Amino acid sequence: MDANSSEPVCRETAVPDGESPVTCPYCERPFPDERLRTLHLGFDHHDRLDDGEREAFEAAYLEESAEIRRVRWQLVAVLIAIYFGLLFVYAFVA
Repeated sequence: MDANSSEPVCRETAVPDGESPVTCPYCERPFPDERLRTLHLGFDHHDRLDDGEREAFEAAYLEESAEIRRVRWQLVAVLIAIYFGLLFVYAFVA
């Protein structure tokens, strides 16, 4: 939600050409796949969800969180490799 308004912020989503979008049953917003729609339902329409939709949201949220955590660890590994690589180059040049 926007800080100055009680209305949810509508961000644009891109659906690839030639594919039919999956739409939100509450606000008709299009999504390129079911996972993104499920996350949208959990964040923007959480008060309207039934038990099955709530469980699907929780599973999608946990999966997304694990993926984000994995990417963060990969970025940390790359930064450490760059740091030590530059350290060794400096040690040999100096």
